Amino acid sequence: MPPSIDSTLAETRSFAVPADFARQANMNAETFARLNRQASEDPHRFWGDLAREYLDWDIPFQQVLETDRAPFYRWFSDGQLNVAHNCVDRHLQGATRHKAALIWEGEDGSVQTLTYAQLHRKMCLFANALKHQGVQKGDRVAIYMPMVPEAVIAMLACARIGAIHTVVFGGFSAEALKDRLEDTDAKILITADGAWRAGKVVPLKRHADQALLREHEHSVRRVIVLRRTGADIDMQEGRDVWWEDVIAGMSADCPALPMQAEDPLFILYTSGSTGKPKGVFHSSAGYLLWTMLTTRWVFDVKPEDVYWCTADIGWITGHSYVVYGPLANGATIFLYEGAPMYPQPDRFWEMIARHGISILYTAPTAVRAFMKMGDEWPQRHDLSSLRLLGSVGEPMNPEAWMWYHEQIGGGRCPIADTWWQTETGGHMIAPLPGVAANKPGSCTLPLPGIGARIVNDQGDPITAPDAGGYLVIDRPWPGMLRGIWGNPERYVESYWAKFGNRYYIAGDSARRDADGYFWVMGRIDDVLNVSGHRLGTAEVESALVAHPAVAEAAVVGIPHEIKGEAICAFVILKHQYQGVDRDELGAALRAQVTELIGAIARPDDIRFTDALPKTRSGKIMRRLLRSLARGEEITQDTSTLEDEGTLQHLATLKK
Repeated sequence: MPPSIDSTLAETRSFAVPADFARQANMNAETFARLNRQASEDPHRFWGDLAREYLDWDIPFQQVLETDRAPFYRWFSDGQLNVAHNCVDRHLQGATRHKAALIWEGEDGSVQTLTYAQLHRKMCLFANALKHQGVQKGDRVAIYMPMVPEAVIAMLACARIGAIHTVVFGGFSAEALKDRLEDTDAKILITADGAWRAGKVVPLKRHADQALLREHEHSVRRVIVLRRTGADIDMQEGRDVWWEDVIAGMSADCPALPMQAEDPLFILYTSGSTGKPKGVFHSSAGYLLWTMLTTRWVFDVKPEDVYWCTADIGWITGHSYVVYGPLANGATIFLYEGAPMYPQPDRFWEMIARHGISILYTAPTAVRAFMKMGDEWPQRHDLSSLRLLGSVGEPMNPEAWMWYHEQIGGGRCPIADTWWQTETGGHMIAPLPGVAANKPGSCTLPLPGIGARIVNDQGDPITAPDAGGYLVIDRPWPGMLRGIWGNPERYVESYWAKFGNRYYIAGDSARRDADGYFWVMGRIDDVLNVSGHRLGTAEVESALVAHPAVAEAAVVGIPHEIKGEAICAFVILKHQYQGVDRDELGAALRAQVTELIGAIARPDDIRFTDALPKTRSGKIMRRLLRSLARGEEITQDTSTLEDEGTLQHLATLKK
């Protein structure tokens, strides 16, 4: 049963939309109300009208939604289009042809700019190279690359010829890569000699070679290697070929292949509670429509913007809000190759000032890391080009929200604190900057067409303000996942079965305040049960981070013979507090949690650490913390973990 609480941490401050912003926004209050009304009265017409208005179709669709095989929904299934055409080709008319599509900066400071015309040419060259290597429609192509323009080019080239790409984050191990190659039956692997990260080379090609050892079963026929670092690598004759060699002599004329709307576009793996990651796959038309609309609505992207989503393309955020959503809108995207604090903690802020970046979308964990380093780093730079900020990955605690708002946004930028998932394809609940006032810590209101609600353990709606329950979606939407690759039974069991296929089950607990704003409290399996009282992890963590010494915190439950479950907190301190007495600080933190929530939420165990186990997308892996806190052997999937050394460090911590 998910939590039902009266939260004393409910953020009461509200930040109204600046009047000038609201007047010029892509989405205003009147349009928002009209779209919600249309979506409620006639959802088929609502989605059909949007798909016809915003997408270029080779063969127009007649049927909007098929529900006869629910929850295996199909959208626009008798229509045809090409995703790469919608992202690049249609912007080649007029002035947009010579507009910057992509600005890239390497960790070493080198800069490259590609216009839409140049991106089109490079995409077509590589698409023809893939065809020359035998890639056909429906074949799977794995991409294991650094954050370089060629990674975006490879994704678009696959979409152009109908190949299904699976991007494997460049920080993953050889074992994680091997598992994904085997599960997708990939035909081609695209990688690089290495990747730069904090001044060091990540040996991508070596990891690829280990994943492709002869004793492993795999289907990879060709490995295409980009020269990036100049590292000395092995090239296997007959299998490995350099990027520049495969495109040599290729034509820049490669017509985009019309695809059925429901043809898969990509497979992307997300961690599960078991040892095997889930290969979520998304369709072509429905996914593209939703990422395009949400980019336009939530980020208010304009032709003059320079837009930076800091996510790696190996994550869904990189797919939706680095590549497909922004390019479908004809935006200028910024890519950065390296570590966020290399060579100094002001790298982000220096690049924002130098490139005139106007929209920044990053993770709460990054914001808290920057907070930890101190205010002096962003204050060294002119950040006045910023007009909108965004947050993704997990709920942003109010203290981090305020720091982001004041130190980075100068108190003038709306913050789009978004809730969504790999499975949803795009934003589901988010503050539209021309519509909804911000409440620090809340993702605010569902987007038009999204039927978000909170239900109890029986699936009945919960309407009482601040009463927590399961966050579910009660109707299909175009950007939704189409399944788990090769495992339809797991798809139904994971996301639909609990409530008899009535709802998409997000796996998060949430509450809704008296204004209808949603507050995500954490994963359902992260709920704490202390002496019969149910608490969300996000609530206790926010109480800890409210202390001026704390940069970040994560809490989990541990067995207690009297309470049933006690709270164990892992705490990261800001750099200026590293030398404080830990016993005194622990007592102060317990007192603060007691004051803000109540004695029931006071941690029994506080462990100070320098790092937390996180995925590369910034999510704290509380499942691993729970095992560590309980002294259990870790058996869960750790392939998405950023740094496995963090686990070894945490295992040595004492109470």
